[in-house]
Amino acid sequence: MQTEKTVAVVGIRFRPTGRIYYFDPVEQVFSNGQYVIVETVRGVEAGRVVIASKKLAEGDLSDPLKPILHLATEDELRMMLSFKSKEKEALVRCHERVMYHKLPMKLVEAEYTFDGSRLTFYFTADERVDFRILVRDLASTFRTRIELRQIGARDQAKLQGGVGPCGKTLCCSSWITDFGIVSIKMAKEQGLPLNPSKISGVCGRLMCCLSYENDNYIQAKQQMPQIGTFLDTPSGRGKVVSINVPQNSVEVMLESGVTIHTPVESQPVKAGGCSAKGGSCGCSAKGGGCGSGGCGSKGGGCGSGGCSTKGGGGCGSCSLNRK
Repeated sequence: MQTEKTVAVVGIRFRPTGRIYYFDPVEQVFSNGQYVIVETVRGVEAGRVVIASKKLAEGDLSDPLKPILHLATEDELRMMLSFKSKEKEALVRCHERVMYHKLPMKLVEAEYTFDGSRLTFYFTADERVDFRILVRDLASTFRTRIELRQIGARDQAKLQGGVGPCGKTLCCSSWITDFGIVSIKMAKEQGLPLNPSKISGVCGRLMCCLSYENDNYIQAKQQMPQIGTFLDTPSGRGKVVSINVPQNSVEVMLESGVTIHTPVESQPVKAGGCSAKGGSCGCSAKGGGCGSGGCGSKGGGCGSGGCSTKGGGGCGSCSLNRK
């Protein structure tokens, strides 16, 4: 069997919580935290090493690796800090030109390359903006290559940072590198109120944390009685009307109309039950029912009676472990 060829790569970030890009070390050795000069599709840039060395299968690479040119020198680092200190002033001056040209755009951040060869402005807008005149104006003002990049609301929150409703630093600006898919279905699955002010982040979009526990909720619900099923409780027979996953309990409406909360682990099943979820016995698929005997929620057995899958004869006993 032929093994897939692997290549050595180094992981580099260009922003504190940005995506990690892989580059070819060209037989050089680098340490985490070092700044290196690399060749990118946008030109020569400076990035920070976050993965010193790693083996990666060639098939996992979407594009050919660009080389790391060299370790950033002290002069290059000093130059990078010098241009970094000018970014706020550049943002203010750009805002003045935006107001002068009356463009419907909101500036978010300005970013210089390490050598000042390019100045990028990030902005948000409700629609496409024709900023060709603005670019020419800015190029004559800053005497460098100008790039304007429109971003979304989530990218804006990632760049600006802030504190979420939970009181902690925004996930997107502290550790999330790529935005995953978040849907309203996740909020419904977790029983959250479908109120935009309750499930939206500071960016105005659905909170990224809705996806953190969604798989756990789905898995837990599969092990719990479903809404609409009937259960026998110490207070009497009733129907499940809601499920509380964090408390591992269900809300049951009794025949008298009273609603009670019952833990799932101590749920007695329906009379004669051999169901995996505590439902009715009905061990038979096409005939033969369980005669007498109950089924415990954690592995009781049907005493006697038929549990035939095709009708007819019966089994002496059957047991079912409930997970």
